[in-house]
Amino acid sequence: MTPVKPANPLSVRAFKCFTLARGLSQRRTPPFPESRHLQRFMAVFQFLMPIFTEYGYLAVFVMLLICGFGVPVPEDVTLVTGGVIAGLGHADVHTMFAVGMAGVLIGDGLMFTLGRLYGQRISQMPGFRKILTPERFASAQDAFHKYGKWVMFVARFLPGLRTPVFFSAGMSHRVSFATWFFMDGFAALISVPIWVYLGYFGAQNWDWMFAVLRQFQHGIFALLGLGAAWLAWRWWKKRQSAAPSDLS
Repeated sequence: MTPVKPANPLSVRAFKCFTLARGLSQRRTPPFPESRHLQRFMAVFQFLMPIFTEYGYLAVFVMLLICGFGVPVPEDVTLVTGGVIAGLGHADVHTMFAVGMAGVLIGDGLMFTLGRLYGQRISQMPGFRKILTPERFASAQDAFHKYGKWVMFVARFLPGLRTPVFFSAGMSHRVSFATWFFMDGFAALISVPIWVYLGYFGAQNWDWMFAVLRQFQHGIFALLGLGAAWLAWRWWKKRQSAAPSDLS
């Protein structure tokens, strides 16, 4: 009788995580009102869980680099999933936080540098225009020209605008690398630990985690609305103060 080989422990853990994620997504009574964003979050979360469980920090880092290049994989899902993996005992949460910071800043920095060095050439490439559509690129340039360097801080919390904003900032040659790094790094120091540690503390209670996630999203949108109003007010005041000199 041929002995049965023991299963790969990593594959077993990945299968268990996939089963848990799938079970939660198929519940008849979800712990929160369904929304398109949360449905997408759950779908990506279910996809990433077994991958991150099996390949650990490397998978999280690579996925964050991919997010930095504008591929439509939400960064918050990636970071929360990495935190969940740590909470389930498959990684160290503090190391996961460091990996998250590195992946976020390197991915964003590559996009900023590409914009600075090869912006005009890359922006005309057909493949690039599929990821960064002309509409998204135009919105990013408009926001950047109106609000200046502060839009780089706000962009970290705006899915879909972060990559075109950083690319436009590099392409403009009006923002130094140090200024970009300070603005993006400051924003990352706020967002990355929130998502990673939320996943870590919610790993054993996903109902609580997704309820808190929903509250966080509402709070972030409210703060961004206030920030956008403040930036618009500053822009309007600057135009008003410049108007008399233009007339003279």
